Amino acid sequence: MTASGPSAVPVLTELIGWCSATILLLTIARQVHAQWRSRSTQGISRWLFIGQLAASTGFIVYSWLVANWVFVATNVLMLATAALGQWIFLRNVRREAARKK
Repeated sequence: MTASGPSAVPVLTELIGWCSATILLLTIARQVHAQWRSRSTQGISRWLFIGQLAASTGFIVYSWLVANWVFVATNVLMLATAALGQWIFLRNVRREAARKK
């Protein structure tokens, strides 16, 4: 059984992609959750989520152009995670500044 073209990706290859994407998303989501629970910016770079927002946006466009739906979906979710992480970071910055007053 042979197939060619971008839409003829073997099931095992797709499964590897989706499993890897799930692991990546769970890892990043865990970091965002830890930041939310700690209510602190300690150990978090101001540029972490800004960089992730930019990279995910670029990867969404690239993945769409090469028709890689695993990476389109993954990077859309990574973009959402980065936006949430940035929001939590900024909220924690405001809280830390208010505590110092």
